[in-house]
Amino acid sequence: MEKYNNTRISEFVLLGLSEDPELQPLLFGLFLSMYLITVFGNLLLILAVSSDSHLHTPMYFFLANLSFVDICFTSTTVPKMLWNIQTQSKVITYADCITQMYFYLLFASWDDFLLMVMAYDRFMAICHPLHYTVIMNPRLCGLLVLVSWIISGLNSLLQSLMVLRLTFCKGIEIPQFFCELNQVVEHACSNTFVNNIVMYFAAVLLGGAPLAGILYSYSKIVSSILRISSAQGKYKAFSTCASHLSVVSLFYCTILGVYLSSAATQSSHASAVASVMYTVVTPMLNPFIYSLRNRDIKRALKRIPGVPVM
Repeated sequence: MEKYNNTRISEFVLLGLSEDPELQPLLFGLFLSMYLITVFGNLLLILAVSSDSHLHTPMYFFLANLSFVDICFTSTTVPKMLWNIQTQSKVITYADCITQMYFYLLFASWDDFLLMVMAYDRFMAICHPLHYTVIMNPRLCGLLVLVSWIISGLNSLLQSLMVLRLTFCKGIEIPQFFCELNQVVEHACSNTFVNNIVMYFAAVLLGGAPLAGILYSYSKIVSSILRISSAQGKYKAFSTCASHLSVVSLFYCTILGVYLSSAATQSSHASAVASVMYTVVTPMLNPFIYSLRNRDIKRALKRIPGVPVM
């Protein structure tokens, strides 16, 4: 049996989305545009919420936090990919890979928990309107965001430390445009059994629990809406959830699509292309989904000088 070189490697190779030199300028322009739209759109949403006192409510507080997380989430992967395309290099150092993996997991989990917290907020607003302002006070809202951040941080720290115990051979090529946890673990030369157990347990616990919370909240919301007698009342109640429900559907459907497509095609390249949906496209679309049909956001944006509003 071939003996592996136990010397700690200094770098990985990220194969990216395409190795065709002619496509690199197109990919650079496309992802730079998407990244700038993501950052600008989410910053505008944060500015609108913070500058308008009418938007200082739990729903918009969580929305501003979600926009901040989306900016950070995209910033962990896209700038490095753009740098690699610009310098015509596919290399990422070992330390940078672990760091990128840590922050990617942190913001992905935080995003997931915030969506659950926002579903709980809508549940309280529709199902318990008389107690809403008492229960969803600023202290509880801040505590929910803080707990979400702590749980996400502990998970990303654990996963990163578990990767540090692995041994990698030289010349590792990762078929992604960023250091994705399961791809890195899969290419390790040492035993990854414990890593896989921890990874799948965290995925079920931290991915399944928020989804279960969202589904439970919306089951109660739907039941409450159906009990409303007037059609106008039903529409008004549902409209407060429509944007969040759209974002949740987009987030989970794209992630589910990535893993189903990779399992069906067994193609790492197809998985890399599909992962663009939830790492880049979803954070870019979120501010548009929340602002296009929201009169309060539109009114706040109109007060910001130089911002065109449809």
